[in-house]
Amino acid sequence: MNRAQITSGFWHDRLIINATSAIFHQWEQLEASGCIENFRIVAGDVDGFREGWFFADSDAYKWLDAASRIYASYPDPKLAALMDKLIGLLARVQEADGYIYTYNQIHFPDTRWENLQIEHELYCHGHLIEAGVSHYETTGNTDLLEIVRRAADLIVVDFTGDGPFYTPGHQEIEIALLRLYRASGHTPYLDMARQFIEQRGQKSFFALSILKQNISVEARTKLVQEKRQEYIATHPDFKPFQSPPGNEAKRPRNVSLRWNINALTGKYFQQHTPVRKQTVPVGHSVRFAYLETAIAMLARESDDKTLIPALEQVWEHMVTRRMYVTGGIGSLPALEGFGNDYELDPEYAYAETCAALASIFWNWEMGLLTREAKYSDLFEWQLYNAAAVGMGLDGKSYFYNNPLTCRSGVIRQPWYAVPCCPSNLSRTWADIGKYIYSQTDDAIEIHQFISSQFSTELADFEIHSDLPWKGKSTIKVTPSKASERFSINLRIPGWSSDTHVLCAGEVMELPSIPRSSDTAAGGYDPRQGQWLSLQCDWKAGDRIDIEFDMSIKIRKAHPKVKGHQGKVVVSRGPIVYCLENIDNPDVDIFTIQLDVSTLTEIFASDLLGGTMIIKASSIDSKTLTFIPYFLWGNRGESNMTVWVNA
Repeated sequence: MNRAQITSGFWHDRLIINATSAIFHQWEQLEASGCIENFRIVAGDVDGFREGWFFADSDAYKWLDAASRIYASYPDPKLAALMDKLIGLLARVQEADGYIYTYNQIHFPDTRWENLQIEHELYCHGHLIEAGVSHYETTGNTDLLEIVRRAADLIVVDFTGDGPFYTPGHQEIEIALLRLYRASGHTPYLDMARQFIEQRGQKSFFALSILKQNISVEARTKLVQEKRQEYIATHPDFKPFQSPPGNEAKRPRNVSLRWNINALTGKYFQQHTPVRKQTVPVGHSVRFAYLETAIAMLARESDDKTLIPALEQVWEHMVTRRMYVTGGIGSLPALEGFGNDYELDPEYAYAETCAALASIFWNWEMGLLTREAKYSDLFEWQLYNAAAVGMGLDGKSYFYNNPLTCRSGVIRQPWYAVPCCPSNLSRTWADIGKYIYSQTDDAIEIHQFISSQFSTELADFEIHSDLPWKGKSTIKVTPSKASERFSINLRIPGWSSDTHVLCAGEVMELPSIPRSSDTAAGGYDPRQGQWLSLQCDWKAGDRIDIEFDMSIKIRKAHPKVKGHQGKVVVSRGPIVYCLENIDNPDVDIFTIQLDVSTLTEIFASDLLGGTMIIKASSIDSKTLTFIPYFLWGNRGESNMTVWVNA
């Protein structure tokens, strides 16, 4: 696996928090919430009542996935002991044929694969498989890999050749099977992933099947609740876990009706039409981006170019009409997904953290599939904004939904009733080294400018980057031979309108890129990114010096986005900024009018762990302080807005 070692700077500091704070906090919450205890109940280790949603198993698996990836760079014995403890428990819980799903094993031991659109059995198995692949890749051990292969083999046996009725409602198993195929070379995993993908949107009378499954789920849920009340009555010392209340998500008045229509038509599940015809982003945004990630992976692994046009079209539609300026996706609460074109109200914005992460996975795969820079551009933008906002500076507090305007009701929480985001963040952060570069036969592509070291067959590389606060990055090259000819392709971000590159002291001329005539809906357009190819005979000590334009930029929404006339967003480099009332106690951040001629940046070493802030004045000469959007909410409940009057 290509993986760079992060050495210093912005992401190094956050990875330390991830490895020393976040991952252990998450384990404590999984224990406290009963998630780990559910497995002990199945194993017969304890008496108790199963806690959490039917998909709660996936949270344990995502933690194990994150822990495995973290261990690759930070081999902590305490973390290794926790992983071994959980792996040993899973081995005792898994049934002889590979099945493992505590909801059914405890409550409905004679049923399997009953409500695939709703109850997430395959989703849970998918996260288990991903954890197994990550653990094997980072430790070389096969104990967890053997568990997940038994699970995957069962899925192949049980589902191969079955019709579209047996297609999961929440995508994830497809990614997992493709990762397992990459790790093992076992073709049935590839074929199973292809079947799940190809059969989407092929089910006749989908609305009827959803209604029937919903009736079944409600009946099963009622039975579980009755069992729970019986257990509580006979076990007076039992104290159910109480997660903090979820954050508010302001809802349009017709959102429930829209959710019902989405579900019945199949759009919510991306089951409305075959994948090659899915050219408009619809439905639940996490499901959507997981599906697109899997399709891109399948296109690479099977060299199926017929899958690419729809991938490109749906990405283009998302970027130009259905994506927020932060790169967040999913404009409708309740639906947790896409609204109509240009429906991007900042206060309604759901923009779930997991949706940003899923889009990051998708963009990485699209970059490898097409070799186009725009995908790595969006990857970077979402990484710093739509995704980074999800984890607090302490590693122990999180956002689930991420509005761009908040008038109270949204605070960072230590955990959630649906805690899908914390460990998803941790596993993504831990793998950032995987996303810095890629390699072809005769070229190295530098996708992200993050301080790191990595080695290839062609050369050793050392990147030092001052991003995201300063624009200077340096790449030192040590070729494997005394003089080695190959190409180094640098991504020149679209947010940098004046980039200067020196290669071995020689000024490089950047290729011109045509500017798109249509404005991206949210105000940020990754299509301006481009590659700069450097071809020469590399010698030890050669270096590439890059200076990105870090000037403050004003961004505006597309005219069709309602309610944004006269409003702007302040950005600098890859960072979107916001006003938080804690820094602006004497102004109404929702009505104040910015004087854009007064914007200036200052590094505040004593604020929020050290961050670049932007100072400005309003037209009535009041001082304004902008902070990076990803840092808001780290000082308690507050009001915030990304869009300001100007």
